Amino acid sequence: MAFDGLVTFGIAKELQNNMIGGKVDKIFEPNHNEIVLGIYSNGLKYALDIVVSPNNYRLCLTTSAKPNPNFAPSFCMLLRKYLLNTRITNIDTLSLERLVVIEFEGHNKSGDFSPKRLMIELMGKHSNLILLDDKNIIIDALKHFTTQSNSYRDILPNARYVLPVTNKLDFTKISSKDEFYHRFLEFIPQAGELPLSDVLANTYTGISKTSATSIVNELQIEDTFHKANTDLLYEYLNKLLHEPSRMNLVKISDKDYSIHLLPQEKQNQLQMNFFIDDLYSQKETSEAFTTYRNNLSKLILNYMKKLNNKLSNINKKLNECQNTDVYRLYGELLTTNSYRLSETHLDKITLENYYDNNNLITIPLDKAISPASNAKRYFKKYRKLKNAKDIVEIQKSEVQEEIRYLESIIYEFQVATSISDIDHIYNEFSDAFLEKKPSSSNTKSKKKVKKKSNSDVKIGEPIKYQIDGFTVIVGKNNKQNDYITKQATENDIWFHTKDIHGSHVILKTENKTPSQDTINKCAALAAFYSKGSESSNVPVDYTFAKYVKKPSKAKPGMVIYTNHKNVIVKPQNIEAK
Repeated sequence: MAFDGLVTFGIAKELQNNMIGGKVDKIFEPNHNEIVLGIYSNGLKYALDIVVSPNNYRLCLTTSAKPNPNFAPSFCMLLRKYLLNTRITNIDTLSLERLVVIEFEGHNKSGDFSPKRLMIELMGKHSNLILLDDKNIIIDALKHFTTQSNSYRDILPNARYVLPVTNKLDFTKISSKDEFYHRFLEFIPQAGELPLSDVLANTYTGISKTSATSIVNELQIEDTFHKANTDLLYEYLNKLLHEPSRMNLVKISDKDYSIHLLPQEKQNQLQMNFFIDDLYSQKETSEAFTTYRNNLSKLILNYMKKLNNKLSNINKKLNECQNTDVYRLYGELLTTNSYRLSETHLDKITLENYYDNNNLITIPLDKAISPASNAKRYFKKYRKLKNAKDIVEIQKSEVQEEIRYLESIIYEFQVATSISDIDHIYNEFSDAFLEKKPSSSNTKSKKKVKKKSNSDVKIGEPIKYQIDGFTVIVGKNNKQNDYITKQATENDIWFHTKDIHGSHVILKTENKTPSQDTINKCAALAAFYSKGSESSNVPVDYTFAKYVKKPSKAKPGMVIYTNHKNVIVKPQNIEAK
């Protein structure tokens, strides 16, 4: 449901009942689309959140923690100058527009006493926050617009403030059911052919299509336009406006909500404010997570593409190196038969191959040089490719190891559920692949850098479970896997899916012997936190932690283990501790 005029009206009425007389004691700007006013009212502290982003614009009290930048932007500083220490004298909306006016009075930080008005315009991409003086002159605005930039009004300092315009009707000026009905027909002559919810949303300002549909559904009437239905609509809307204490918002899905009229006043006088705060906070967190995840996904997949291309080039070089012995053979045969060969420049020559029962073999030549020089060239090519093969095979092993490690990071990324998880994955990816390594030719100028310990690096909290009285710990990323495995005592039991990327799982035994059923449950948990979580049967290895070792210079999360047993389980999750 859109944050429309009806919701704006209800929010403003709740604020009016609770914030009038409140003192502004704090102002900060968490981001370029948001201002938070700290208000002390009736012995309580509130945070009024004003958001003018194109998609999530709103006005409501918030309980969510907001970042307070060390350096306040210019508009925030201006608001502090004029509004700090003032008191709120009025909060209201204009008609059913998404427009809220907050009036302030009192001695501000500069000692000025003249009244100020804060105009909050919640209109999608045109949303704005504008501070006016007592003569309706703009002091400044969060966003500036001019008529030269295709705006119908100037929103600039020292310009006279002009209200936004609308081409719809104002319900607050309708005085009867008959007028309500006839204004529909005047505004939309073909109204009788359209759904009632469409006609309502398209005729009167401040009523979105979702609000109109919600009202029609609550009235339990057909969504058809006729006089009896418009009469019921008029009565319902009148009750909303004249009894706002009965207005209520109800969540109908993760992303949608509807407006309702309660039979009596709601018990929580700030229900709409905190409902909107919770809903949009969750929405913004979800959007931020999705955006962060998509951006990091693109970065990681691009890097994986580079590694695969690098591996492909290495394989091409190795294929070239497969002819190494052929070049040596060519050189030997040309050298051995040099006494028989003239200095005549040929493009090929046929000789007996004494390695193959003297069967004939044709050797390509560069006719620009002699056969003897061709022999030297083949020997040189042989030595070069032989040396290259040794180097390239080492490079291939290193790239394959990087690909395997990056695949483990991709798995972590796929199961991440929070921005914090993504942060830790990005830090791991950055440490492994993005930070430039010092050149080996620069050894003289290298400075010794103290290696960070686990206590110096934020790796996040692993997941903890209780299974049959035992504590079980699950790592959510490779660095957590290393940490929990290193912290395990020698008699703790370590679990990991066999040949499948997944989390390390530690069963804290405290020197007790767990049953096979408990071990199977832990193995099922390890299977659940693995790339094989969608399979029905997953092999899981387990062993005492003392048999798990991390090789020197191994990538995070990479270990070797011995003395292990194996169990086949179905992946299963349990409720975390």
